[in-house]
Amino acid sequence: MNDRPDDLRPILRIDFPPEDRLGRGKIMLLEHIRETGSISAAGRAMDMSYRRAWLLVDALNRMFKEPSVESQRGGKQGGGAALTPFGETLIRRYREMEAKARAAIAEDLAWLDDARAPDQAPISDRSPRT
Repeated sequence: MNDRPDDLRPILRIDFPPEDRLGRGKIMLLEHIRETGSISAAGRAMDMSYRRAWLLVDALNRMFKEPSVESQRGGKQGGGAALTPFGETLIRRYREMEAKARAAIAEDLAWLDDARAPDQAPISDRSPRT
C-alpha cells in the first residue's frame, strides 16, 4: 500500500450479525501477533491492554470455524502466540478485499479529493497562507 498520510482511504469493516465485526483493528492485531509472537506485545504495539487484545483474539477465534491464533501457556520461555494457517489466510484475504474496494471506488475517491476544501487538501497542495 502506497498511501500517503493525507490520502483518502476507505475503511473496510465486515459486520457478522448479530454483533461480531471484522475490520482493520483486528487484522492489525493479527499482523502484530505474527511479528511479535505474543498477544501482549501485539497489544502494546497498538496501545491496548493485554486484556483488550486477548478479548479481540478470543472474538476472532469464535467468529470462524477455525481459530486465527493459537496461544501457548507459560513454560521455560514464557507463553507465546502464533497465527494459524487460517489466520494467515484471513489477513491476506482481508488485505485483498481492501485493495479491491479501493480500486473499485478509485474514481470516486479522486472526485472527493478534488472536492476537498482547501484546508482539507493534502499539505503539498495547499497554498501558502499570508
